[in-house]
Amino acid sequence: MSRRRRTGCTDRAERGSALVDFTLVSLLLVPLVLGLVQVALVLHVRATLAAAASEGARLAATVDREPGDGVARTRAQIADALAGRYAEDVEVHRVLVDGAPGIEIVVRAEVPALGIGGPAVAMTVTGRAIEEDPR
Repeated sequence: MSRRRRTGCTDRAERGSALVDFTLVSLLLVPLVLGLVQVALVLHVRATLAAAASEGARLAATVDREPGDGVARTRAQIADALAGRYAEDVEVHRVLVDGAPGIEIVVRAEVPALGIGGPAVAMTVTGRAIEEDPR
């Protein structure tokens, strides 16, 4: 039997195996990649909420501003970066920050953990700033 015939016979027996291999690998990799993307989105939302809360607290802590101005800034930044539904539960409190008077803004939101229709993860982030001295 010639070498050419043996090779041709083996090629026919393995025909279509690449499709099966691709399907099996895809069944493992696609959920893994989608899970990583979802975790990245949840972390992005958390970081954006924290940054907006901190920016609102800094604004509210300036001399010529009121705490309500910080809440408005926080809501506006969240609505611009994400969506208005994440800015529904925003609170402001006067607190002591390392012994100095300050402002704290708390944002509570629910982020879908498994896609749009999946269960939600409740998040609470805070932003604090020391109030400026009016001297």
